Amino acid sequence: MRQRVTALVVGILLLQAGVGAQNAPKSSMRNPEASTRNEVAKYGSNPAVGKTFVHDGIPLYYEVYGAGQPLLLVHGNGGSIGNFKAQIDYFRKHCKVIAMDSRDQGRSGDSPDKITYEKMTDDLAALLDHLHTGPVYVLGWSDGGIEALLLGIRHPEKVSKIAAMAANLDPKGLTQEILAWIKDTEKTASANPKEESDRREAKLMQMMLDEPHIPPEALEAITAPTLVLASDHDAIRDEHTLEIYHHLRKGELCIFPNATHMIPYDDPALFNATVDRFFRQPFVAKDRLKDLLRSWNAMSAVQQ
Repeated sequence: MRQRVTALVVGILLLQAGVGAQNAPKSSMRNPEASTRNEVAKYGSNPAVGKTFVHDGIPLYYEVYGAGQPLLLVHGNGGSIGNFKAQIDYFRKHCKVIAMDSRDQGRSGDSPDKITYEKMTDDLAALLDHLHTGPVYVLGWSDGGIEALLLGIRHPEKVSKIAAMAANLDPKGLTQEILAWIKDTEKTASANPKEESDRREAKLMQMMLDEPHIPPEALEAITAPTLVLASDHDAIRDEHTLEIYHHLRKGELCIFPNATHMIPYDDPALFNATVDRFFRQPFVAKDRLKDLLRSWNAMSAVQQ
């Protein structure tokens, strides 16, 4: 299959950044639609724009900023809307940015049973129906990257472009040190089940140990152009990221140099510009040989 490799480089996974509503980011903002230098948005905890809708019996909290092309942001495990502060600040200037706290995370309600990536993905699809958005761009980070890919598989009509940062198709896609850390974190959280934050954390860590289980071949059903992002020191194994890329019909690849899973936070300028470039440019499949020779011949003609 023809694919295009972006000549840039990236990474993601937000394993543990504020589990529970009490850990939602606490920045402030008076007028959510009139961003100025002196305003700091309370993303993830903004009563001026925060709303809730119910899907599958669970109240799900979301916020919307800006206008234009709809862009859905999907946070990582144990995270919340506020983790995307730098991305909301950037993209709201020219997009209608939609962000939701996943079930059992942030300000959304808890589910009575086991969490799955499929359930969270269907929550996102229900949100898009609730907002009557039509097809959207999707940017997912870590667990959010998994859900972004699943949106393309399970709800292709709702997605026009996908950027998946540090996604994995299987727990084995994580590095050994990350898996060991998740196991230790789950064990510690399970030892104190009386605390809501620990109950949530244990549940979320267990999900990462059990799931997802997405066959690589399932990615071939995705019709939307998809940018696969990761870092060269990511929580996701390098080979696994490449496996995801190689099973996409309209894939682009970006590996950020000397970066970790946290590059959307560590270097938002580079990360946002990379994703924005992908969203803005029409997808054109590249041919390894033909496009190489076309450029070589053009370069040679100029030098003669």
